[in-house]
Amino acid sequence: MDELDILKKDWNKANTDYKKLSVKDIYPLLQKKSSSIVKTLFYISIAELMFWILINSIPYFYSDEYRQKLEIIYSNEYVLTGITFLTYGIILLFIYLLYNSYKSISVTDNAKNLMKSIIKTRNIIKCYVIYNLVIAGVSLIFGFYHALNNDPNIASQIENFSSKELAIAYAIMIICTVIFILIVYLFYKIIYGFLLKRLNKNYNELEKLEV
Repeated sequence: MDELDILKKDWNKANTDYKKLSVKDIYPLLQKKSSSIVKTLFYISIAELMFWILINSIPYFYSDEYRQKLEIIYSNEYVLTGITFLTYGIILLFIYLLYNSYKSISVTDNAKNLMKSIIKTRNIIKCYVIYNLVIAGVSLIFGFYHALNNDPNIASQIENFSSKELAIAYAIMIICTVIFILIVYLFYKIIYGFLLKRLNKNYNELEKLEV
Protein backbone atom coordinates (compact mmCIF):
# COMPACT_ATOMS: atom_id res chain seq x y z
CA MET A 1 0.00 0.00 0.00
CA ASP A 2 1.52 3.34 -1.06
CA GLU A 3 1.26 6.67 0.78
CA LEU A 4 -1.76 7.76 -1.27
CA ASP A 5 -3.74 4.64 -0.29
CA ILE A 6 -2.79 5.13 3.36
CA LEU A 7 -3.89 8.75 3.27
CA LYS A 8 -7.18 7.81 1.58
CA LYS A 9 -7.82 5.17 4.26
CA ASP A 10 -7.35 7.72 7.02
CA TRP A 11 -9.34 10.25 5.03
CA ASN A 12 -12.39 7.99 4.88
CA LYS A 13 -12.26 7.41 8.62
CA ALA A 14 -11.99 11.10 9.47
CA ASN A 15 -14.67 13.73 9.78
CA THR A 16 -15.76 16.19 7.05
CA ASP A 17 -13.45 18.99 8.18
CA TYR A 18 -10.46 16.74 7.93
CA LYS A 19 -11.57 15.62 4.45
CA LYS A 20 -11.59 19.22 3.22
CA LEU A 21 -8.09 19.72 4.50
CA SER A 22 -6.90 16.43 3.04
CA VAL A 23 -7.60 17.51 -0.54
CA LYS A 24 -4.48 19.68 -0.30
CA ASP A 25 -2.53 16.63 0.83
CA ILE A 26 -3.87 14.21 -1.76
CA TYR A 27 -3.39 16.43 -4.83
CA PRO A 28 0.44 16.69 -4.54
CA LEU A 29 0.62 12.89 -4.23
CA LEU A 30 -1.47 12.41 -7.36
CA GLN A 31 0.63 14.96 -9.20
CA LYS A 32 3.83 13.25 -8.09
CA LYS A 33 2.56 9.79 -9.12
CA SER A 34 1.28 11.04 -12.49
CA SER A 35 4.56 12.82 -13.18
CA SER A 36 6.49 9.65 -12.30
CA ILE A 37 4.33 7.54 -14.66
CA VAL A 38 4.78 9.91 -17.60
CA LYS A 39 8.51 10.11 -16.86
CA THR A 40 8.67 6.31 -17.05
CA LEU A 41 6.77 6.39 -20.36
CA PHE A 42 9.29 8.92 -21.62
CA TYR A 43 12.23 6.67 -20.72
CA ILE A 44 10.51 3.65 -22.29
CA SER A 45 10.00 5.58 -25.53
CA ILE A 46 13.73 6.43 -25.64
CA ALA A 47 14.60 2.77 -24.99
CA GLU A 48 12.22 1.77 -27.78
CA LEU A 49 13.92 4.16 -30.20
CA MET A 50 17.33 2.70 -29.33
CA PHE A 51 15.92 -0.82 -29.72
CA TRP A 52 14.58 -0.20 -33.24
CA ILE A 53 17.79 1.52 -34.30
CA LEU A 54 19.81 -1.52 -33.19
CA ILE A 55 17.36 -4.01 -34.72
CA ASN A 56 17.51 -2.26 -38.10
CA SER A 57 21.15 -1.22 -38.11
CA ILE A 58 22.97 -4.35 -36.93
CA PRO A 59 21.59 -6.75 -39.61
CA TYR A 60 21.96 -4.09 -42.31
CA PHE A 61 25.65 -3.47 -41.63
CA TYR A 62 26.65 -7.02 -40.72
CA SER A 63 24.55 -9.16 -43.05
CA ASP A 64 25.01 -8.97 -46.82
CA GLU A 65 21.99 -11.24 -47.33
CA TYR A 66 19.72 -8.95 -45.29
CA ARG A 67 21.00 -5.89 -47.14
CA GLN A 68 20.40 -7.57 -50.50
CA LYS A 69 16.85 -8.48 -49.51
CA LEU A 70 16.16 -4.86 -48.58
CA GLU A 71 17.55 -3.74 -51.90
CA ILE A 72 15.22 -6.18 -53.65
CA ILE A 73 12.16 -5.09 -51.67
CA TYR A 74 12.99 -1.39 -51.96
CA SER A 75 14.37 -1.15 -55.47
CA ASN A 76 14.48 2.64 -55.07
CA GLU A 77 16.89 3.61 -52.27
CA TYR A 78 15.03 6.87 -51.71
CA VAL A 79 11.92 4.92 -50.69
CA LEU A 80 13.84 3.06 -47.97
CA THR A 81 15.48 6.29 -46.80
CA GLY A 82 12.13 8.07 -46.71
CA ILE A 83 10.44 5.29 -44.74
CA THR A 84 13.36 5.15 -42.28
CA PHE A 85 13.28 8.91 -41.67
CA LEU A 86 9.48 8.88 -41.32
CA THR A 87 9.55 6.02 -38.81
CA TYR A 88 12.24 7.54 -36.62
CA GLY A 89 10.71 11.00 -37.03
CA ILE A 90 7.41 9.77 -35.61
CA ILE A 91 9.17 8.14 -32.65
CA LEU A 92 11.15 11.35 -31.99
CA LEU A 93 7.93 13.38 -32.18
CA PHE A 94 6.32 10.99 -29.71
CA ILE A 95 9.27 11.34 -27.34
CA TYR A 96 9.06 15.13 -27.62
CA LEU A 97 5.31 15.15 -26.88
CA LEU A 98 5.77 12.85 -23.89
CA TYR A 99 8.52 15.08 -22.55
CA ASN A 100 6.20 18.11 -22.86
CA SER A 101 3.48 16.17 -21.04
CA TYR A 102 5.91 15.30 -18.27
CA LYS A 103 6.95 18.95 -17.87
CA SER A 104 3.31 20.06 -17.95
CA ILE A 105 2.27 17.59 -15.24
CA SER A 106 5.31 18.48 -13.11
CA VAL A 107 4.51 22.21 -12.96
CA THR A 108 0.69 22.20 -12.99
CA ASP A 109 -0.80 23.78 -9.88
CA ASN A 110 -4.42 22.54 -9.78
CA ALA A 111 -6.43 19.37 -10.27
CA LYS A 112 -8.26 20.60 -13.38
CA ASN A 113 -5.05 21.30 -15.30
CA LEU A 114 -3.57 18.02 -14.13
CA MET A 115 -6.63 16.17 -15.47
CA LYS A 116 -6.21 17.92 -18.84
CA SER A 117 -2.54 16.93 -18.96
CA ILE A 118 -3.42 13.30 -18.18
CA ILE A 119 -6.05 13.24 -20.95
CA LYS A 120 -3.53 14.73 -23.37
CA THR A 121 -0.95 12.10 -22.42
CA ARG A 122 -3.45 9.26 -22.87
CA ASN A 123 -4.37 10.57 -26.34
CA ILE A 124 -0.69 10.80 -27.33
CA ILE A 125 -0.11 7.18 -26.31
CA LYS A 126 -3.25 5.95 -28.11
CA CYS A 127 -2.37 7.78 -31.34
CA TYR A 128 1.18 6.45 -31.20
CA VAL A 129 0.02 2.85 -30.69
CA ILE A 130 -2.55 3.11 -33.51
CA TYR A 131 0.11 4.58 -35.80
CA ASN A 132 2.51 1.73 -35.07
CA LEU A 133 -0.17 -0.90 -35.64
CA VAL A 134 -1.05 0.63 -39.00
CA ILE A 135 2.63 0.94 -39.98
CA ALA A 136 3.29 -2.66 -38.90
CA GLY A 137 0.46 -3.96 -41.11
CA VAL A 138 1.28 -1.75 -44.10
CA SER A 139 5.01 -2.55 -43.90
CA LEU A 140 4.40 -6.29 -43.86
CA ILE A 141 1.93 -6.12 -46.77
CA PHE A 142 4.36 -3.87 -48.66
CA GLY A 143 7.16 -6.34 -47.99
CA PHE A 144 5.10 -9.29 -49.21
CA TYR A 145 4.08 -7.42 -52.35
CA HIS A 146 7.60 -6.44 -53.32
CA ALA A 147 8.99 -9.88 -52.47
CA LEU A 148 6.44 -11.50 -54.77
CA ASN A 149 7.21 -9.11 -57.60
CA ASN A 150 10.94 -8.51 -57.21
CA ASP A 151 12.41 -11.68 -55.68
CA PRO A 152 13.29 -14.00 -58.63
CA ASN A 153 13.13 -17.17 -56.52
CA ILE A 154 9.69 -16.41 -55.08
CA ALA A 155 8.35 -15.11 -58.40
CA SER A 156 9.39 -18.32 -60.23
CA GLN A 157 7.64 -20.47 -57.61
CA ILE A 158 4.45 -18.39 -57.71
CA GLU A 159 4.25 -18.78 -61.49
CA ASN A 160 3.81 -22.55 -61.09
CA PHE A 161 1.05 -22.25 -58.46
CA SER A 162 -2.48 -23.33 -59.25
CA SER A 163 -5.38 -21.01 -58.37
CA LYS A 164 -5.98 -22.97 -55.16
CA GLU A 165 -2.32 -22.87 -54.14
CA LEU A 166 -2.18 -19.14 -54.90
CA ALA A 167 -5.27 -18.53 -52.74
CA ILE A 168 -3.69 -20.52 -49.89
CA ALA A 169 -0.46 -18.52 -50.24
CA TYR A 170 -2.35 -15.21 -50.01
CA ALA A 171 -4.36 -16.52 -47.05
CA ILE A 172 -1.12 -17.42 -45.24
CA MET A 173 0.23 -13.93 -45.89
CA ILE A 174 -2.95 -12.36 -44.48
CA ILE A 175 -2.82 -14.61 -41.40
CA CYS A 176 0.87 -13.77 -40.87
CA THR A 177 0.04 -10.06 -41.14
CA VAL A 178 -2.78 -10.34 -38.58
CA ILE A 179 -0.60 -12.35 -36.18
CA PHE A 180 2.23 -9.83 -36.53
CA ILE A 181 -0.14 -6.92 -35.79
CA LEU A 182 -1.51 -8.78 -32.75
CA ILE A 183 2.04 -9.34 -31.46
CA VAL A 184 2.82 -5.63 -31.85
CA TYR A 185 -0.48 -4.77 -30.14
CA LEU A 186 0.25 -7.09 -27.20
CA PHE A 187 3.73 -5.57 -26.91
CA TYR A 188 2.28 -2.07 -26.53
CA LYS A 189 -0.57 -3.37 -24.37
CA ILE A 190 1.90 -4.82 -21.89
CA ILE A 191 4.43 -1.98 -22.00
CA TYR A 192 2.14 1.05 -22.15
CA GLY A 193 -1.19 -0.43 -21.03
CA PHE A 194 -0.07 -1.04 -17.44
CA LEU A 195 1.19 2.51 -17.01
CA LEU A 196 -1.91 3.99 -18.69
CA LYS A 197 -4.09 2.02 -16.29
CA ARG A 198 -2.27 3.63 -13.36
CA LEU A 199 -2.60 7.03 -15.01
CA ASN A 200 -6.35 6.47 -15.46
CA LYS A 201 -6.60 5.58 -11.78
CA ASN A 202 -5.02 8.92 -10.89
CA TYR A 203 -7.44 10.69 -13.23
CA ASN A 204 -10.41 9.06 -11.48
CA GLU A 205 -9.05 10.13 -8.11
CA LEU A 206 -8.73 13.72 -9.39
CA GLU A 207 -12.35 13.62 -10.57
CA LYS A 208 -13.41 12.77 -7.02
CA LEU A 209 -11.42 15.72 -5.69
CA GLU A 210 -13.14 18.03 -8.16
CA VAL A 211 -16.61 16.95 -7.07
